[in-house]
Amino acid sequence: MAEISLLDCTLRDGGYINDWDFGYDTIKSILDKLVASQVDYVEIGFLRNCAYDRNKSVFNNCEEMKPVLPTERGNTRFSAMALHNTYDLDKLEPYDGKTIDLIRVTFHDYDVEEGLAFIRRVKEKGYQVSCNPINIMGYSDEQILKLLARVNEIKPAAFAIVDTFGSMMKQDLLRIYSMVEHNLDPSIAIGLHLHENLALAYSLAQEYISIRATGRKSIIDASMLGMGRVPGNLCMELIMDYMNKQQGCNYNVNPVLDGIDDHIVQLRQIEPWGYNIAYALSAKYNLHRNYSEFLLGKGRLRAKQINQILSRIEPGKKTSFDKEYIEKLYLDFQSIQVDDAALLQRLEREIAERNVLVIAPGFSIREYEEKIDRFIEEKRPVIFSANFVPEHYRTDYTFFSNARRYETYKDRQKAEKIIVTSNLLNLGCETHNVVNYSEVSFSEKGNCDNCMIMLLRMLQKLGGGRIFLAGFDGYQEKGNNYVSAHMASPHTKGEEENMTLRRFVQDLESRMQLEFLTPSHYETT
Repeated sequence: MAEISLLDCTLRDGGYINDWDFGYDTIKSILDKLVASQVDYVEIGFLRNCAYDRNKSVFNNCEEMKPVLPTERGNTRFSAMALHNTYDLDKLEPYDGKTIDLIRVTFHDYDVEEGLAFIRRVKEKGYQVSCNPINIMGYSDEQILKLLARVNEIKPAAFAIVDTFGSMMKQDLLRIYSMVEHNLDPSIAIGLHLHENLALAYSLAQEYISIRATGRKSIIDASMLGMGRVPGNLCMELIMDYMNKQQGCNYNVNPVLDGIDDHIVQLRQIEPWGYNIAYALSAKYNLHRNYSEFLLGKGRLRAKQINQILSRIEPGKKTSFDKEYIEKLYLDFQSIQVDDAALLQRLEREIAERNVLVIAPGFSIREYEEKIDRFIEEKRPVIFSANFVPEHYRTDYTFFSNARRYETYKDRQKAEKIIVTSNLLNLGCETHNVVNYSEVSFSEKGNCDNCMIMLLRMLQKLGGGRIFLAGFDGYQEKGNNYVSAHMASPHTKGEEENMTLRRFVQDLESRMQLEFLTPSHYETT
């Protein structure tokens, strides 16, 4: 092993983007290109209890790896990763030097003993082993020192500084590296695995190279184009070029660039990785990334609101994702209580014995414009719009429950004609027309914070007569979902969302008179 080695983890860490389904030919091509680049190590995927599929970079044992491994390997060696509680070591053959040389073992701070025991067993089978504790930023100095003492007893080939949540800054790297360097057995290499939450991976890798002690072997992880679970990893092509220029290495970057062009760029269409403010916020609080993903998936929060919710997560909940816990924080955050009695009484008087038209931003309001115009002229309804201000129609009220839409449209409607749900008070919105979020998002049929469902629930409470709906189209995979393209959200859940909303519409139809003026996925008759 050179003093500084590079390990490519595209096929392992990158697999979070495509469920490790790269395809057999693509896996072989990527491995061939990485061997041609003369990278030191290639991690070909996970060792995991699985149903073997040759198109995926997940394996039960080394025998399953043989079909994809290159015949000519040059000086490149191969590795795989195993999470100790997702892989049965009885499946792993004794080391024979024909497949992988290194197995990297990962574990959490709450199951250190189990992880170390797993490492001992892998080492007994003859493999080199790297100890890769998850989220070293979550360890106290005392915990790190205790862990290093235990690692020294086992003497694996490497111990990795893994910035799982991408929260590491320069001063953190200096502190942790100093502890590891001065307390880890000199024979054990130090690894570095960085994530791009704060867009610091390339900078931190350079810093690590500059401060590392000579004589100590090091392994730096990277992936092609930084491919990995959003926001991604250190870019292999960048660190290779840096090592060539600054460390006198001889990596061939061109095959990596070819691999990016041939395979990686198109995979980015599945889920674009790279810097994202929500993941920067999760790094700010050193949180499990799934908390940010959960809040992003709501599609209704501004970044500053995500920041406010993440800041409330208790220390004991940071490392492991707790869906019920974050769901409660989200609902508590949204459920600001107000006295909306006067508003509801006024609205009840206004819509009494009148038809009500609710306009949603579906594309059908453009296609059925003449029909809607004719209805308005004949029926003279009270008109509400949901989360947008229509260009073609003069509405009596605009109902907002979505922070993004409110900030986009608030200046296009008179303040007295805007109704907001109380969760938007976190934005400091200036309006007296506020209804309780909890009252319109909850019912005995469950919670739903879709704007149209909440608006209809409010109207149902007012005892309105017939409610006519336009633009409540539902989601479709192809074609236009919205009357304006800028309304499209990357967090739309497609048919899953359609099915959920259809159930809520059916419930509302049992309680009030609904009639669709434009085609909708939610029509039940």
